[in-house]
Amino acid sequence: MGRFGMGQAVSRLEDPRLLRGEGCFTDDIVVPSVAHGVVVRSPHAHARIMSVSTDRAMEMPGVLAVYTAADLDAAGVGEIRCHFTPASCGADGVALTSTPILSRDKVRLAGDAVAFVVAETLLQARDAALEVEVGYEELESVSSAIEARRGGGAQIWPQAPGNQCFVAELGDRAATDEAMAGAHRVVRLTLEHNRVVVNSMESRGAIGEFKDGRFILDAGTQGVHYVRDQLAQDIFAVPAGDVLVRTGDVGGGFGMKSALYREYVMVLFAARALGRPVKWVGERSSDSFLADTQARDQVDDIELGLDDEHRFVALRVRSTSNMGAYLSNYGPGSSTDFQRSVYPGPYRLPVLHAEINGLFTNTPSIEAYRGAGRPECAYRLERVIEKAAREIGISATELRRRNFVGAEEMPYTTALGAVYDSGEFDANMSRAMELADAGSIDARKQAAREVGRRRGLGMAYYIEGCGGASSEQARVEIDSHGDVRLLIGTQSNGQGHATAYGQLVADELQVDIDRITLIQGDTDQILTGGGTTGSRSIPMGAPCSVRAAQKLIEAGRALAAEQLEVAVADLEYRDGCFRVPGTDLTVALGALVGDAGVLGRDHEFQVEEKTYPNGCHVCELEIDEETGSVRILRYLVLDDFGTVLNPMLLAGQVHGGIAQGVGQALLEHTVFDAESGQLLSGSFMDYCLPRASDVVDVEMHLNCDVPCKTNPLGIKGGGEAGTIGALPAVVNAVVDALADVGVTHVDMPVTSEKVWRLLSHRSSGEIPPNREDFG
Repeated sequence: MGRFGMGQAVSRLEDPRLLRGEGCFTDDIVVPSVAHGVVVRSPHAHARIMSVSTDRAMEMPGVLAVYTAADLDAAGVGEIRCHFTPASCGADGVALTSTPILSRDKVRLAGDAVAFVVAETLLQARDAALEVEVGYEELESVSSAIEARRGGGAQIWPQAPGNQCFVAELGDRAATDEAMAGAHRVVRLTLEHNRVVVNSMESRGAIGEFKDGRFILDAGTQGVHYVRDQLAQDIFAVPAGDVLVRTGDVGGGFGMKSALYREYVMVLFAARALGRPVKWVGERSSDSFLADTQARDQVDDIELGLDDEHRFVALRVRSTSNMGAYLSNYGPGSSTDFQRSVYPGPYRLPVLHAEINGLFTNTPSIEAYRGAGRPECAYRLERVIEKAAREIGISATELRRRNFVGAEEMPYTTALGAVYDSGEFDANMSRAMELADAGSIDARKQAAREVGRRRGLGMAYYIEGCGGASSEQARVEIDSHGDVRLLIGTQSNGQGHATAYGQLVADELQVDIDRITLIQGDTDQILTGGGTTGSRSIPMGAPCSVRAAQKLIEAGRALAAEQLEVAVADLEYRDGCFRVPGTDLTVALGALVGDAGVLGRDHEFQVEEKTYPNGCHVCELEIDEETGSVRILRYLVLDDFGTVLNPMLLAGQVHGGIAQGVGQALLEHTVFDAESGQLLSGSFMDYCLPRASDVVDVEMHLNCDVPCKTNPLGIKGGGEAGTIGALPAVVNAVVDALADVGVTHVDMPVTSEKVWRLLSHRSSGEIPPNREDFG
């Protein structure tokens, strides 16, 4: 292994240029003669469009065009389609809706796009947008999926009576009902997954051009090929080769930037109509909070059945899931089939059944967000297990231990058919609790009480499935100077792909890592690619990159043998050169390029089974009895990511994921007015993201002795693991701190006010509630 090989903590190659301000994000791209677009958005959550007048706007200085739905319809522009149907629903089991680029007869959420204004400058476009006159007939709206399920009131889509989008199922209903009927004990819990706004550091933006009969889009995506294919097939009805999509640096994606958005279509449509480039960049409050996809927003009724030895016999879940007003590209996936691979968690659960009711509401669309269904699974499982342990009167650690799938049982097939190839769940939990000094928590609790604080220790175990049942292709090229290019269809959104892939290719080719250039995010240069979602990039991209580099060496070996007039078997490859041992015969790999300018080889890696990273999160926190404020004191994780490529990059992913989990658990809350449907938490004045003071330094430990058996490099994905484990660990710690006043559950976000009200009820002599009665 060289300086940059597997397991080396190589510093990020991207950082020097980014820190010097030399990054190239969408808004940094300079295009001559570019015009600027602004979206006119609905102020109402639900209303009929009675009229649209653009006359006054068109008279404003610098205005080039004002487009409405009529203009798009006249040009035959299509709509954004949902590309995911839950398997149990079938083709006819979902009230499929598509998203119009601009609303025609109706708006279905506050912020719905009604018109697109294009002007010479951004300020002129903003001013003109204020002059677009839209007549509305306001309708009743609904923002809660629970309210939508109760029926009556708002009817959002005619093809979805009662706003029912779908009813999906996972598992065996009859077998689960039978097992539940025979269970010695059934533990019940209702909990809520609060809706979150993604709020990536870089807001969405897009630049559209139309040149030589081709659409050209520059936008921050998580995969250019998927966006290109939609634009070609669904929107403009042209061959894929007539659309070029490019993505440069991206300031965070987290699932939200995997979807196709209306603004991307509008800049391309306007560019074709006007014959010049058009740019749109979203503002945080007027665009991102209103028009980006959001996430989570489910309510679960959970039942866990146990036998008389406290072993799990069945799990039953009834979920109500908010889909928003429109189905995003993969909208239903996070609450349904994306959970199939990990629903039993790390536990031996013979049978389970989940029924998921998807409802339309007058809110932004739901889409994948860091973890995409796995955080919801881990949260419901780890919370109901904690409640079961308290009801039974044994430690939650012991209850988990009795039900973990054993290392000796691998490969283990779950009740839903997923195959766990490896894992040491019990050993990881035991080691994590030892490192966290869990055995002396009672003494720390007593010391905290003496100074008016309540201390709690929360633990959660997670497992997730990622990077499987898909393929990825890489190409490695070298030129006559010895410089190497890696072309691959994944897409970095800040994860450090240039460093990670550079390590592998540099080590394989035995050249300096500075000579490796990563090419990504360009549908002209890269023929195919699955993008970056579901922690798939390194598990999928690393094997194909390594094998492509190996193929390049094999091709060079044959050329070197011919040039040096020796047998292939007589050559050795070292430090970027072929040598004949014991002689001075040598030739560099780059010198074999020939007239083609580059020597390159491709490799496609395909896998049928996912990888299953897993681990234990332990959170220790304190609650101030006077204010209800929650302060995390210590956070420890012990993760099994299989073979680790770069521990420094991995730590960054885990720390960032935990920060997002802490944000949802304690702070972030998307609130809509129940009457008007208006977003009340539509700025950072009202929506609280985690700050540095809210997240302590994470103590990260790894079990690297369990390589993945379904990946040739032994790698398991790690990009979403921090968020998956953080939600239940933090809430379990809060409940542990409040358990002696009768609290068995507190819904996220566990705000200071919510905790203060719980503790105030205790001091007033009232019985504290068990769940979300306080907000």
